[in-house]
Amino acid sequence: QVQLVESGGGLVQAGGSLRLSCAASGRTFTINAMGWYRQALGNQRELVATITRSGSTNYADSVKGRFTISRDNAKNTVYLQMNRLKPEDTAVYYCHAERLIVNPYDVWGQGTQVTVSS
Repeated sequence: QVQLVESGGGLVQAGGSLRLSCAASGRTFTINAMGWYRQALGNQRELVATITRSGSTNYADSVKGRFTISRDNAKNTVYLQMNRLKPEDTAVYYCHAERLIVNPYDVWGQGTQVTVSS
């Protein structure tokens, strides 16, 4: 199985930047794609950005041009660089890993809080 550990959340002023990290361990060679989701208080969990093993990326419209997802395959780590943060970006951010075929699975990290003050 795969385990995920996030880090890098915190409190930042609007317009500032943060970088989240997600370190994967275990059978990481089975992962097809990883990504970041977020859940604000009272809202459903929503996709922020995803990246495949080959490096293809996908972003929510609300973060395009401000957030960048990247991965370091040698370190089994995915990053989310968040720039020009807005108060509406405040949420718990979750790392996600999935395998799509042949024993598919979904794995979630424990979440890290990002708070953007106005």
